[in-house]
Amino acid sequence: MNQEKIGKFIVECRKKKKLTQSELAESLGVTDRSVSNWENGKNMPDLSLFKPLCAKLDITINELLSGEKLNKDEYQDKFEENIVNTIDYSTKRITKYNQVISVIIIIFGLFIAISAITIFPSESSWGSIYSVFGIIIFMIGITRILNSIKWYIRLLLMILIFTISMSILLVTDYINVKYNEEAPMFRTNTKYIGNVLYYDTLFYDVYRCNFDQDNEYWVVEKNSKKTDTELMNYCKE
Repeated sequence: MNQEKIGKFIVECRKKKKLTQSELAESLGVTDRSVSNWENGKNMPDLSLFKPLCAKLDITINELLSGEKLNKDEYQDKFEENIVNTIDYSTKRITKYNQVISVIIIIFGLFIAISAITIFPSESSWGSIYSVFGIIIFMIGITRILNSIKWYIRLLLMILIFTISMSILLVTDYINVKYNEEAPMFRTNTKYIGNVLYYDTLFYDVYRCNFDQDNEYWVVEKNSKKTDTELMNYCKE
């Protein structure tokens, strides 16, 4: 579909009808800018406007899509060609639209995941919930973009992306715990026994010794299951 040729044809027909861009735009319920874009070949009229536009310019839809007046001998051949071109054009527009939506979903998901870590206090479990929720939205956007590839390759890529994304969140959380002495957001259990506040995560343990006292200090070590009695005596060692 030659948009530039169609645009010049619209200009030619509009001038034959002695219509300005404003008059044509007003009759079709669109802006002057829209008509200008059609005539410059930047884009095509919406499919819903084909019939009223052709009626206003006294041409057929087949002639509009061909970008020229047609005689009877050309009409059928051009008709079939234009059907194929219109389907191809519509498919490309839908694909482009879906890609834009996918990018928006990806950005939105990343925004939720990142903002969840920065907005919610580390003591709150909402930060981890919203960050995982953001990653899921992010993956939905990626899935839409990769929709054309084979399902098993897409599945493997999704697993890889999810693993990498969660690893980044967990490493970021660990760095925040280790160097900023913040409670781990991705914890599986929290206990307060004696003078110890204990956070259990999948990969490491965090102990806040002398919790809420002036001499409070933090200990981060490899994951090791301790009994309540061991926890009570941990900070005394």
